[in-house]
Amino acid sequence: NRHLSRAISDMGFYEFRRQLSYKLERLGGALMVADRFYASSKICSACNTKAETLPLSVRSWTCANCGAQHDRDVNAAINLKNLAGSEDFAVRPVTACGAEGSGDGNDPVTKPAASKQELGSDQKRSSP
Repeated sequence: NRHLSRAISDMGFYEFRRQLSYKLERLGGALMVADRFYASSKICSACNTKAETLPLSVRSWTCANCGAQHDRDVNAAINLKNLAGSEDFAVRPVTACGAEGSGDGNDPVTKPAASKQELGSDQKRSSP
């Protein structure tokens, strides 16, 4: 519908992908992109059987082969995770957030690793 297409175009997927790609490259990672026509919603994450038809209006479905019940979005996420970990992708993923990808703080290009900040014994707490 026109409301959904407007929301998607406003979000700017191209810009999001461009920024994600260059940031991962800078951190030594790689962006893995599933084929545009990969049927992540239609493939049963339990038995890998592909449903022939699954209209967008169907939000949950039951696999005709194994009887597993799926939420459409959760099933798609599981299938994409499995695809990223499969041999179809030669490069293993790196996490896109968190301290393990942020470096040790010595590189001026990357942000310093997250750490809890506490007052030391030599610092006094100021009262408001």
